[in-house]
Amino acid sequence: MLNFVRQSACNALRTFQRNWLRSGLAVLGIVIGVGAVIAMVSIGLGAKAAVQSQLASMGTNVIFVLPGATTVSGVRTGLGGSATLTIADSQELKKRVGLLREVTWMKRQQNQVVYGSRNWSVQVFGVTPSFFSIRDWPAIRGGALTDADLEAGARVALLGQTVVENLFDPGEEPVGALIRIKNVPFRIIGVLSPKGQSSEGIDQDDVIYIPFTTAERKLFGSQFLGLVGAVLASTEREEDLRPAVEEIRRVLRERHRLPADHLDNFTIRTQLDIGKVQEESSHTLTVMLFAVAAISLLVGGIGIMNILLVSITERTKEIGLRMAVGARRSHILWEFLIEAVILSFVGGILGVVLGIVMVQAVTVTAGWPTIISAQVVSIVIAFSASIGLFFGLYPANKAARLNPIDALRYE
Repeated sequence: MLNFVRQSACNALRTFQRNWLRSGLAVLGIVIGVGAVIAMVSIGLGAKAAVQSQLASMGTNVIFVLPGATTVSGVRTGLGGSATLTIADSQELKKRVGLLREVTWMKRQQNQVVYGSRNWSVQVFGVTPSFFSIRDWPAIRGGALTDADLEAGARVALLGQTVVENLFDPGEEPVGALIRIKNVPFRIIGVLSPKGQSSEGIDQDDVIYIPFTTAERKLFGSQFLGLVGAVLASTEREEDLRPAVEEIRRVLRERHRLPADHLDNFTIRTQLDIGKVQEESSHTLTVMLFAVAAISLLVGGIGIMNILLVSITERTKEIGLRMAVGARRSHILWEFLIEAVILSFVGGILGVVLGIVMVQAVTVTAGWPTIISAQVVSIVIAFSASIGLFFGLYPANKAARLNPIDALRYE
């Protein structure tokens, strides 16, 4: 049996070599289909890994509570359209929602920061010390904000990596230096570890963090003290996120005295919600590529079937002669099936090469993260061979059912 398979494979390769153009066109669909599958899976795996990395950069089990979305004279404002959250809200959540591990509040403002002869436009955040614990964001140089800094309204700041790179020379030590924000001097007490881009494509390192009390009273200014731009909270476990969100909504609606028929005047989001949006975007791209791959594989399978039918027509006398000298119908059947499998297998190999080239091109040109899985490659090659087996079954069976006498008389 092994010798038969080897001989059939050699005969198939010789047939393909004699008709290389026709064979190449026949497997073109397989090549494109397999290449599309490799690209689809690689982009999908890369997108999933990127989403997981971005979610991890936000912290562990983080809940975001944002103000706004109120109705004024029948007009519904957008997210952040109204100041509806306060420090008292945050403190009440910490006290009444037992699932929450930590709670912090913050506000932000775009400002120009100056150091020496350099300046940089940056988002300045007023936060509490627990913000960095929720975001899992340690300082790689210097120290962190403390409760004493918050209570005293100290003029101290923590800088992100992007700000350091734009204000200081390479090798220059930023910790201890004085910068000016709105002409207010701040002493740098630490530099935060790099976070990279957020899920919205925003540079998370292009930031400066100062104590909330300092921001409110000495830098941003506020018509009413105690208003916050956002509340952040975290839970111990991921499965606690959903029930914690419901508890937060209940407490805030109660504090804001919202009737049952009124919509929330705040918005709650979790890492799971943000991750779901990102995964849905990548899923849409995956579906589109899958459709292309399915159509291409179908066309490739039909192409293999057609070339085998043409081959049977050209080799009818040969088939009749082989049957006349003792070849069984099963021998003829398996010979054509082997030819079909080899043809689709070669198409699968070429498709993998095309897919890898496509993935590398996407990574270089678009900057998308991609991951090529060896397991997926092996599965796709095996699947391409099975396509040849399926679409080669009809022509192989047709060849095996030829009448030897009619085959020998065929012109």
